[in-house]
Amino acid sequence: MTSSRVLVLNSGSSSVKYQLLDMSDGSRLAMGLVERIGEETSRLKHTPAGGASREWNGSIADHDAALKAVAEELSRDGLGLDSPELAAIGHRVVHGGKHFTEPTVIDDAVLAEIERLIPVAPLHNPANLTGIRTAQALRPDLPQVAVFDTAFHTTMPESAARYAIDVETADEHRIRRYGFHGTSHAYVSRATAELLGKSPEEVNVIVLHLGNGASASAVRGGRCVDTSMGLTPLEGLVMGTRSGDMDPAVIFHLMRVGGMSADEIDTLLNKKSGLIGLCGDNDMREIRRRIDEGDESAQLAFDIYIHRLKKYIGAYYAVLGRVDAVAFTAGVGENASPVREAAVAGLEELGLVVDGELNAVRSDEPRLISPEHARVAVAVVPTDEELEIATQTYALVKGSENLT
Repeated sequence: MTSSRVLVLNSGSSSVKYQLLDMSDGSRLAMGLVERIGEETSRLKHTPAGGASREWNGSIADHDAALKAVAEELSRDGLGLDSPELAAIGHRVVHGGKHFTEPTVIDDAVLAEIERLIPVAPLHNPANLTGIRTAQALRPDLPQVAVFDTAFHTTMPESAARYAIDVETADEHRIRRYGFHGTSHAYVSRATAELLGKSPEEVNVIVLHLGNGASASAVRGGRCVDTSMGLTPLEGLVMGTRSGDMDPAVIFHLMRVGGMSADEIDTLLNKKSGLIGLCGDNDMREIRRRIDEGDESAQLAFDIYIHRLKKYIGAYYAVLGRVDAVAFTAGVGENASPVREAAVAGLEELGLVVDGELNAVRSDEPRLISPEHARVAVAVVPTDEELEIATQTYALVKGSENLT
């Protein structure tokens, strides 16, 4: 029996998202979410392909119990983790530093390096490690593969990745621009080239991943040459709850004048800033509703969001020199037509324009929203990070088998 299935796990501090995919055709066999792990009332929602969702509420003490519950749900659909058709488990790992530039089969050395990177990803890497170790205990015989959010961005030149601070200090503390959402940027840039009928090596794309977390990337010939997030996911665009770019001296000012601690400032910039800090909402749908009702704070928050977005489009146009497409993706990018329209408004001299009717269409398919003969294509490309993780995992595992 051919092993063609890949289980994708995205382990958070109190949650596990999962999808089981058949890589013979890229189809989803099941997907689900376990949340509120460790709380009195946890929740598991499981959806098999072509079937009704099942929901379970109760106490799930830890990630070990969560993955065992996931395995039980999969078994009910004849998709158990003990199936010989399962080729590998692919894990999303947020931070891979400079060391991990591609998907990697996990061994003790890999685990140690992921752990060593915890100081630069304290919210994510510990949870990712927990998920990996739990999955290893359940299937020690199965290849476990780490796919890193940062890997796609490791092709950036030093001129883009380095910060202009003392080199010895930067190297000692591993301070540089790493970038995140890499699996999404990789998938979308490649899918955009396909939408244009070209190979990734032929096109230059600006990818705008706009969700509650948001990032931009400049992709030349399939390789990232710049990205907006930095040492952490805080840098760059205005986000749902994160400030994005800001004068670093604001931090010193808040410490000296505001009497705030480092932890308080961390919470402010990561959880109480961005759209929610500006107007009290981080849901773009609600912000647009408030704008339609004449809410001035919502309008200002939207304007600041768009202003930052335009600055990055212009900057990455300059970095690339030639742009073949701008691709919008993720929750806001895929669904908020006013954001897409406003982001390129006034950029006609750069060849960027959207067709109002095409922009208003709702679809789950990749599509162009620019006029037919526009100099630069503007596209909406739904991201699929789980498929990207599964694709990279399967290619690595099958490639290893072919070498043995």
